[in-house]
Order: sequence, then C-alpha cells, then structure tokens
Amino acid sequence: MTGTNAESRAIDRIARICAATTADAVSLRLAVLQEIHRVVAFDAYAWLLTDPETEVGSAPLADVPCLPELPRLIRLKYLTPINRWTRLDGAAGLLSAVTGGRLERSLVWREILADHGVTDVASLAFRCRYGCWGFLDLWRSGSAGSFTPSEAGFLATLAKPVTEALRRCAANTFALTAPAIVRIGPVVLVLSPNLDVRAQTPEASEYLKVLVPAGGDQRPIPAGAYNVGAQLLAAEAGVDHHQPTARVHLSNGVWLTFRAGRIDTAGPVAEQDIAVAIDIASPAERTSLFGRACRLSARELELLGHLLTGLDTRHIAAEMFLSENTVQDHLKSVFSKTGTTSRRLLLARAGGH
Repeated sequence: MTGTNAESRAIDRIARICAATTADAVSLRLAVLQEIHRVVAFDAYAWLLTDPETEVGSAPLADVPCLPELPRLIRLKYLTPINRWTRLDGAAGLLSAVTGGRLERSLVWREILADHGVTDVASLAFRCRYGCWGFLDLWRSGSAGSFTPSEAGFLATLAKPVTEALRRCAANTFALTAPAIVRIGPVVLVLSPNLDVRAQTPEASEYLKVLVPAGGDQRPIPAGAYNVGAQLLAAEAGVDHHQPTARVHLSNGVWLTFRAGRIDTAGPVAEQDIAVAIDIASPAERTSLFGRACRLSARELELLGHLLTGLDTRHIAAEMFLSENTVQDHLKSVFSKTGTTSRRLLLARAGGH
C-alpha cells in the first residue's frame, strides 16, 4: 500500500470515528492517536484539551519520557512562543520547519526536549469559530529524523473533524446528571515560581483524584494547576495575552474553574509563589462554555441569558426588541442545538442546577 493510499484510508477511518463518536474525549483521543500512528511514526505525544476561550490546557493525555519533570516541561512549553498552539490555525506546525532546522531556537527544545533525544515536534491546534478545544504535540526522536511536509499535510486534514468531535464531547458533558457537591473548605494549591507544589488543601487533593486519577498510592498530578500557573508566567513574560484561567470538566456534568495568581509578598514578583484556586464554575462561566460547546449564536446566547434570569417570553421579546414569535423561533433553535426539549432541562444543563 502506498503512503498516499495509507493516509487516505486513515483519514476516512478518523472521519468516521469523529462523526460517530458519542464517547468521552479520552476515548476519542486514544482512537484517533491509534489511527495517526498507522501512517505517522512518533515516539511520544501530549494531547491536552483546552478552555475554548482562554486556550489554557487541561485534561492531558500524554505518553512522554519526562513525566518526573512535568512541571518544568509545562512551564517551558508555555514560555516558548515558537510553534505555540495559540499561534496555529489549521496547519500542522513542524518545529524543524519553523526553526529552519535550528531547533535550539525553541526554549522548550533547548532546555528539556534535546536531553531526551527529540529530533522534531509536530503540533496541531483544534480550533473553530467557537474556540480552541485542544492541541496535540507529537515527538519524534533518535534516528527517525524530522516530520515531512506530507505528514504535516496529513495531520492538517484531521484538524476539522477532530475539532468538531472534541466540541461535541464537551457539549455531551452538560447532558450528564450532576450530583450535589459538598464543599468543606477552600480548594487551593500553592506552587513555587517553578510550578512545584508547595502545599494544597485536602479538598484540592480530592478534586485532583477525580480529574487525573493516579495508580496505587501515588498522588494525583495537578496538571490543571500546572497549566494555569504556566499561563500566568507566559502572560507576565508577554508570550501570550490570555488570562491564566481554565474551565475543566470534573465528572457527571460538573465543571470547575482554575485560576492562578501571585501571592503578594515582599521581593520580586518572579520569586513570589503562585496560588491556584479551584471552584465550581459560576453560572456565567458555565453558560458561556455551554454556548460555545453547543454552537449557539450570539443572539441565542443572549436569549439563554434572559431565560436564566427568569424572564418569560413577553419580557424577553421586549428586552431583545423582537416579536414573541421570533423569540420562540430562536428558542426552538436553541433546543435543537442543545438536545433539550423544555426550558427547565435547558436551564438545568446551562446553569448547572
């Protein structure tokens, strides 16, 4: 079988996986990676979901040789502007091509990837008009050399169907029934400037066990905290302007918001510890994400906002300067996009209560 035929068949299989998926985002990513590996050789990978608005990573799926150095890897990844996922749109970025073969121009390669024999990185962002839903890095090492333009072209063809599937996976989480969450105290982690965990509250540990389960007696890896902390460093360095926040699906339709900020103490800002606060996403944060995941238009999202305040059709029509019939038409469209059949169910999924 020729490479072209192999790629075409892999593209067809991935398109079918993406079109038919009703699975969670982990299963989807594993299935797609298996198909990619049929035609594109790689030695390691990191595939993160992202908050579609801030583009900050969460929910990692990774197989890399430097897990003990994970905080350092994430910090350097966020501080590297070259081939950064926030600057990719549709095309696959090859580190070897972007640097003109001078991989040392990349901070993350120079400081950590080179030590692990990485010879190239292929990066792909999954972005649509509703936001960025994730990014994938494939590492090639040893004698395998660099990724080819043909392989980059193959990866680029996957961006659209995979993006759509990841968006649907996010939308599907809102259809789950959320149990009541009992909070005893604050959920906070304290990170060093290098993103090492200095301290955390017991409640933070419980959340992390659900987000990123660890085997045996190992403590869960606070990947979400590392990512928002790294984004704070990137924003301070002028590498990227997005806020150091990320909404992360916990389980059963519950969404959390991670936020990072410096702990104001004496001394230079760069030497101050970083506090990462974790809380249940507010109704506004949840609704905004729900709207993006369900492809609501700005007008439909405005309508949803009025519904959440308790307004009836007549008052919504007045607020939006529309007829009551037009409001009902918009509402039917919202029901269709969100898979709901009543205002009560719609509000429960959008608002989380």
